[in-house]
Amino acid sequence: MTLASATTRSGRHGPPGKRTDGRLDRGVGTWFLVLPALLPILVLSVGPLLYGIALAFTDAQSGRTRATQWTGTLNFQDLLHDGLFWESFRIGLVWAVGVTVPQFVLALGLALLLNENLRMRWLARALAIIPWAMPEVVVGIMWRLVYNPDAGILNETIRDLGLGDGRDWLTGLATALPAVIVVGVWSGMPQTTVALLAGLQNTPHELHEAAALDGAGAWRRFRTVTWPAIRPVALSITALNFIWNFNSFALVYVLTNGGPGGRTRLPMLFAYEEAFRYGQFGYAAAMGCVMVAVISVILAVYLAGRLRGGEDR
Repeated sequence: MTLASATTRSGRHGPPGKRTDGRLDRGVGTWFLVLPALLPILVLSVGPLLYGIALAFTDAQSGRTRATQWTGTLNFQDLLHDGLFWESFRIGLVWAVGVTVPQFVLALGLALLLNENLRMRWLARALAIIPWAMPEVVVGIMWRLVYNPDAGILNETIRDLGLGDGRDWLTGLATALPAVIVVGVWSGMPQTTVALLAGLQNTPHELHEAAALDGAGAWRRFRTVTWPAIRPVALSITALNFIWNFNSFALVYVLTNGGPGGRTRLPMLFAYEEAFRYGQFGYAAAMGCVMVAVISVILAVYLAGRLRGGEDR
């Protein structure tokens, strides 16, 4: 072995079992680049999540002088027999489905309209996203004025049309949840519209022209060309909307605070009351764990469907 070859081997490869080719340095450098973005996630998301899970297995309550005891699964056992919690869970599912489905249908129609070559289309698109730019608290206050039983624009319109004297929409046992669902649909529709509109604009126009030349009508073109193109976007935004709606808090809190008689008490509102009104932090954390588990199952089903769809293609 020559001196040159020995020098080359030792300088390039080093001793056996050690890597000196620069890949280790690149890996360490990558971690340093990712760390500034990873730290906020760990501190603000993963950390509180783990702390909340641990809190669910204790009897933590408000008050600094009270010692917290480990109770195991006692909070979860109590939840199984808590009819009020499961009623709020049912209301949460009704709310999530009642908002998500009309939200998607109306947003799809609006996206199809805004995708057409209309005059002043830019203005229509700008107006369509106004509810998205408004904070939920502002939306709730605004709609409380709309639903006001004495001077609200809704009851005033009903009286002007001679359809009756109107009613108190947000305090009626039969009307509170539908009234809140309407607000949820209105406030969340813009983001769905924007996502679907982006999917429509990425659909090749040549496919529509070819289908039209083959004699396909509007419905057939939508079914065979438009829907397959936007289907991944539609599934993604629908799954996200369902999760966001199920976890809603601020909008319903401002509109009804869970009333009347608990008819609009969503699971997040119920957990909030247990924690900050009654001081039952451990019990509220157990509720949060159940909701996280439900959302995780929904995400798993969604991801499994996406992966299965990708394999079929």
